[in-house]
Amino acid sequence: MDTIDRIKEIVATHRIVIFMKGTPQFPQCGFSMRTVEALKACGADFHHVDVIAEPDVRQHLPRYSEWPTFPQVFIDGELVGGCDIVLGMYQSGDLQRMTSDAAA
Repeated sequence: MDTIDRIKEIVATHRIVIFMKGTPQFPQCGFSMRTVEALKACGADFHHVDVIAEPDVRQHLPRYSEWPTFPQVFIDGELVGGCDIVLGMYQSGDLQRMTSDAAA
């Protein structure tokens, strides 16, 4: 399976996915850490992919998503955005609604 197909499968298989640097337990950048904290604060059950451990995903995900930076959060197959967008959505309450809807 090529990398783009693998990314598509990950996004389709999991309701909430974060492609991040590191893991939720050990984030490797502040942006990934803050994004994970927002998802956890919403009580979201999410899947993660460590793009440092998977260089093919790190290389090809920006082409798939048309988003150049990490982390990247997908909910119900759609790109939500990166750290700034996710934090803004958390502050407005939109992230809680989206993650709650994805869990239903």
